[in-house]
Amino acid sequence: MSAPFDSVPTPPSSAAPRRGSSVWLWLALLVLIAAGGWFGWRQWQQREALEQEAAADDAQRLDALEQRLDTLRTNQDAQNRRIVQADSTNRVLRDELHGIGQRAALIEDSVSKLADPNRHGAQAMRLDETELLLTLGQQRLLIAGDLEGARRAYILAGGVLDGIDDPAYLSLRQTLLQETAALKELGIEPRMQAMAKLDALAQTLTLPEDTAKPAAAEPAPWWRRAFGTLIDTQPVDRTVASHPADRAAALAALQLEISLARAAAERRDAAGYKIALKRAERWVQRLSPPSPAQEKQLASLRELAAMPLSLTVPTLGTTLQQLRQLRTAH
Repeated sequence: MSAPFDSVPTPPSSAAPRRGSSVWLWLALLVLIAAGGWFGWRQWQQREALEQEAAADDAQRLDALEQRLDTLRTNQDAQNRRIVQADSTNRVLRDELHGIGQRAALIEDSVSKLADPNRHGAQAMRLDETELLLTLGQQRLLIAGDLEGARRAYILAGGVLDGIDDPAYLSLRQTLLQETAALKELGIEPRMQAMAKLDALAQTLTLPEDTAKPAAAEPAPWWRRAFGTLIDTQPVDRTVASHPADRAAALAALQLEISLARAAAERRDAAGYKIALKRAERWVQRLSPPSPAQEKQLASLRELAAMPLSLTVPTLGTTLQQLRQLRTAH
């Protein structure tokens, strides 16, 4: 009874081969997907690199363009400065050409005279004489304070310069006239004026007779008559000399200070001059009490102290300097 069941054939199994083929199919699909992703990533990375290189290239080109623009701006500024400088130079050249045109007529008039050797030698002698007189006048005024001698020297120099008919020295003659006029306007030399006023003040300073003996008008007390030869008393706050000997000494000291001030004025010592007059003021206050006469003397001393001792001529030596420059140029 078991034979019929043993003789029935078993059908073949197909589930295992189908399961194995589907696994390989999925694996192949995953490999393809991974390969596609890797290939896409590589493409994206290459594109990014290319874009970065293009951006860096664009940045370099932009920097180069900016540098070229800066260079062009700098060159343009330099060109503008050159143009402005050229305009200024052209204006100066036009002015110089205008001046040359004005001098051309004078040059044409003096060309024939310059060819004469005798006249040229005489002109050189006159110029030497003019320079000597101007130098003497300047030195007389600066060293000796001789204002009158300086004026005479400048007048003589003007007479000598008038004998030169060269138009190149027209401006020199005008400068000489201006300097001579400035010397004439100075008047008396300050030092001589101060010395004269000091001499006049010294002659007015004398010891009045009514104040020389102030104690003779009223009788002295008994203690002064008894001890006057031994003790001399006076108030502490008294600054005016009352004793005849003290007043004579104060007057001598005042005269001495005025003499010292005169000596300082003679050698142009402005500091010593003012110090001596300041000491003279104290001796005037020592000689007499405050009064209108004393105020007048003090005012005179202060006026003398404020006087200058040296001449101030801003244009002194201008003609001499211009003459030397003209002779050097010729």
